[in-house]
Amino acid sequence: MANATHHTIRRAAARSRGWCCSFAGVPQSPEHRAPPSAAGGEGVQKLPPKSPLAPSFHSSPSSKLAGLIDPRRILSPGRVSPIDPEGSPSVGVAASVEEEVPREQAALVPFVAVREEEEGRGMDLRLCLRGRDGRCVVMELDSTVLCESSAFFADMVPAASRGAGGGKRIEVDGVENLEAFNEAVELMFEPNSMRWLARAGVSRAIGVLEVSSSIMFDRGIQSCLNYIEAVPWSDNEEEKLKNVFARCTFDEAISKNVLARLEQQCRSSSEDLTVQLVESVTSGTNSSARKEMQSLVSGLLSKSSVYQKDLSGLNKGSLYKICHSCLNSLVELFKEDSEPIKHADQAVIASDSKPMIERVSKQTENLNWLFDILVNNDMAEEFVELWAKQDELIRMHEQASPMFKYELSRISASVFIALGKGRIQCPSDFRSQLFNGWFRPMLMDFGWLQRCSKGLDVRILEENLGHALLTLPLHQQQILFEEWFRCFASRGTECPNLSRAFQVWWRRSFARSSR
Repeated sequence: MANATHHTIRRAAARSRGWCCSFAGVPQSPEHRAPPSAAGGEGVQKLPPKSPLAPSFHSSPSSKLAGLIDPRRILSPGRVSPIDPEGSPSVGVAASVEEEVPREQAALVPFVAVREEEEGRGMDLRLCLRGRDGRCVVMELDSTVLCESSAFFADMVPAASRGAGGGKRIEVDGVENLEAFNEAVELMFEPNSMRWLARAGVSRAIGVLEVSSSIMFDRGIQSCLNYIEAVPWSDNEEEKLKNVFARCTFDEAISKNVLARLEQQCRSSSEDLTVQLVESVTSGTNSSARKEMQSLVSGLLSKSSVYQKDLSGLNKGSLYKICHSCLNSLVELFKEDSEPIKHADQAVIASDSKPMIERVSKQTENLNWLFDILVNNDMAEEFVELWAKQDELIRMHEQASPMFKYELSRISASVFIALGKGRIQCPSDFRSQLFNGWFRPMLMDFGWLQRCSKGLDVRILEENLGHALLTLPLHQQQILFEEWFRCFASRGTECPNLSRAFQVWWRRSFARSSR
């Protein structure tokens, strides 16, 4: 080569056709300037203006790289490239680009790839690709392979003009993705396209796919789609691929497998799937796995989740059906504990099952988890009514063992905290019924809740229990505060400390009324 900075890479693998390319960035010099005939545009053929069309696998040649190349800058196939001066070598020569190449890029080292066994023969076409940023790629190609591969070039090559050396020249301006265009042309000469794409990776393959669609390179489209479908994608690559499918139209037969990974072909009801997930969690038998799945599903159903933008995937009625099922199981467990074992068969069954405290704890965790989902999605008002009306559980609570009956107060604690924080707005009747039924059990179980908190913050419970109590009518507040005062006087720290709420009630009831 003329320039000392040029580097030549020779590949030993034999291939059916030859090509070479160079990234031209050589500073202008007298020996690199175009001859007057080329600079003057002698032999240049002008194509009529073409309207930009969306790239399509089935589009006609008139769609010429719409979206990738500025239609106003697609030059005539007959334009003589100014970068091939007279007397330059016929293969693998990097020539200078006048005016289009920015001065700061002039120091770039040109890259030339040459097939050794085909050097100097079979390459009868010079293709010059110019990017919008001024960069340039020059490729020495076999025009037969180019025409057989791309309908876009098949229309341009026959009309291409011949230079002084007898070779045909084509120049394409305004290429948006110069690297992808160069790689798409390179892929035409690759005997094993899948191996080439595997080395390139998914991101580059997506770029080649878009260019192949624009130049109607059918084999390249199919190879890219086959490779992309068979490998994993990152989130960024998936978004890039979606954008390509939005801009380009591909034959359904070859793109259906990729589309099956991009779009839900047979849409199932998100509501049904949500119910199945929740039911799987509540019926799970592995405690640690159930807790992990609870955290996963809660994150998916949260309104702040990136996966859940609305409530279309959350069916309120189905969630409450699961709540009723868990409550019924809890009632049956307390009945089982209160009824004596009458038969030997029942004794065998009872001995084979899990301990009562573990089974009660499971249903309590399920109900607390469901309640959190309902609160986070503003659906918990009916749960307050549902829990307030559990008269049977309230009666059995008095007779059950203290080792597990405090689990019921854990549910009450969640409801009281939500009410005290103002996260649930329900009628006064339901709040009054809730306190009438579950306030006394809470006073009795508070010591157990302190010792076996299981993640419950008893200080937050004390604070919000007092806040929730202050939302009741004043006469009912007086009854409940008197009951708490007697309990606290005899039990001390085994009873929740509602002193602050008591002072507020006293001030509102007596100090304010006296004024």
